[in-house]
Formats: sequence, C-alpha cells, structure tokens
Amino acid sequence: MPVTLDDGWTVASPESVGLDGARLCGIEQRLKFTDSDVHAVLIACHGKLVFEQYFAGLDQPWGQPEGPHDFDATTRHDMRSASKSIVSLLVGIAIDRRLIAGVNEPVVKFFPEYAALKTAGWDNVTLHHLLTMSSGIQWDETLSWTDPKNDEPHLGYEADPVHYVLSKPIAAAPDTAWVYNGGGTDLLGSILERVSGKSLEAFARDYLFKPLDVTDFEWKSYPKNGKIAAAAGLRLRPRDAAKIGQLLLNDGAWNGRQVIPPDWIMQSVIPRFQATGYFGGLFFYGYQWWMGRSLAEGNEVKWVAAMGWGGQRILVIPDLDIVMMTTSGLFGRPKEGMAALDILANSVIPSVRDKQ
Repeated sequence: MPVTLDDGWTVASPESVGLDGARLCGIEQRLKFTDSDVHAVLIACHGKLVFEQYFAGLDQPWGQPEGPHDFDATTRHDMRSASKSIVSLLVGIAIDRRLIAGVNEPVVKFFPEYAALKTAGWDNVTLHHLLTMSSGIQWDETLSWTDPKNDEPHLGYEADPVHYVLSKPIAAAPDTAWVYNGGGTDLLGSILERVSGKSLEAFARDYLFKPLDVTDFEWKSYPKNGKIAAAAGLRLRPRDAAKIGQLLLNDGAWNGRQVIPPDWIMQSVIPRFQATGYFGGLFFYGYQWWMGRSLAEGNEVKWVAAMGWGGQRILVIPDLDIVMMTTSGLFGRPKEGMAALDILANSVIPSVRDKQ
C-alpha cells in the first residue's frame, strides 16, 4: 500500500477497489525478469492511490551525468516529454480564462516582433496545429544529438530559440502530416507566458498545480539561454504526476474541484493523427496526448498517455477507472517504454477482479 501523505490522495488497499494485491506485488519480480531500470510504479483505481513502489537505479536527472540514484515518495523525477501533455492542459486553462481566444488563433499573432522572419505558409499555422504536431514546420528530432541537422538541441543552444523555430520553413500544408516537434510545444509555452504575463512555471503553479495540491515541483530552463524548457523540463514527484492522470480520468476535476474544462479534456484525447516511430509503438495523437491499446488476457484495452523519454509514463485506462504512473532511466535504450506497457498488460489489467 502507498504511504499516507498530506498531498490530496486518498490511500486504500488494492482489494478495497477490486484489484488483486498479490498480482500487483508480482510487479517487482517481473521487472527483475525483464531487466528494466524502472524507478517508480504507482496505481490509482476509482480515485484512490492503491499501489506505490520505488526502486533504486541509474538515472540522468536534468543537466546531470548518468549515475545511481535512490527514489521514494518525496523524490522529484524528470518527466521529459510528458511535459508536453501538461503544456496542453495549460493551454486549455488559458483558453478557459479568456487569455487565448481559441485553438484556431494564428501562431504568428503572438510574436509580432518576429514578423520579418515569416515565410510562406506561416500565416496558416494555428495553435491547433502546434497541439497536434501537424504544423508542417520543417523539423527533425530523429537524428543523432550531435548532428547539427537535429532541430531539438537548437532549442537549448540557440540564444533565441523562438527565433529559431519561427525561422524554419513550412514544408507541408498544416493539418496534413504528423511530425514530432518539440519546437511547437516551446512556442506554446512562450505564448502562455506572453498572454499571462507570468513565467510558464508560475502559470502552471497558480492554475494547475495549486488546485492539485502539488507543492514540490520545478520546470527546468535550458542552461545556455535561460529559456524554460516547455517541451521537456518538468520535474514532479510520481504521486503528483499520477494526479495529472486522475485529472484526465475525472474530466478535468480533482477532489471535487474543476481545474480543467471538461470539453478541453475531451478535445485533447480525440485521436487526430497516426503517430509512428516514437516511444516504441504505433499510437494515435491528440492535443499533446498519446492514445493506444494493450492486449491483456485476450482483450483489447484502450488507454491515453503522457510519455517522456527514458520511460516516463502517465497511463490512463478510462474503461477500468485506473491510472498507472511509471518513471525510469531507460534513456536511449531499446527497452524504453516497454516496461510500462508490459506491467499494464501483464500485471495491472489482469489484477482487476471484475472487468467492466
């Protein structure tokens, strides 16, 4: 059972919510069998936190070399690209607070001082296209990190990363092709800062994390240019990351308080593109959220997820009213992402005694 902390979670036993606790306790042995460098596994069911286990292992915390680390319920962990899903929630909050008119607003509207950079096609790029990674911006994150043609490192190395992204040509008509693009998420982060007059970290703290009883988090900045890393820099305790999944499951509510408009949650998890080649699977993509399915005991089970490099996963299984959160240190390793889906399919879903 999870430890009891004053953090908003109701703690209960697996059996009290209809889960097989013995089956869940086999997760540790399964992780040893699959040789997975998982740091945390948390499970919530019917709104209660019912399983929590931490493991020591290798990690690469933001800006640090790889090395051994211990983890517990109070340890923050890099979320990496799971940060993108949180940015999407913040966009929904900004729209609800009338700081942004809607997803069809043109991106260039928010950056008038960069008007001279604008090339053909940019006028047609909207927030919707950034959210769905269908902007058509010429962008490639698949190359080696040391390859200058890899666009992602430029977000941290360029003196002005906004200038870098806005200077890229539009290679395809918006809404016609899906290309993984952290630069688009960084633009969304900059837009949130501009319309709110707050740093992204402060905006997230005031309008998302405070209502979730999240008091211990940080959103890292790129060391060379000081710009907050909207697409990858969030660090959360796994218990708090699991709250994000519960928020999604509850149509934007946490402990009876509406934090995100229900319509934004619905819009975020509509499959809009087939997303291939990332995180070891074949998935659908919505508003910075991933959608997929697992095969468990002969049945297909759908899920929604925030995914981050190294094996950071917030998995939401609506049909079973379950949230599963994992952190790990599988950075750039072949098994990245496999551990979470293996646990889900072979331990968590089979532990449900009364399948819905």
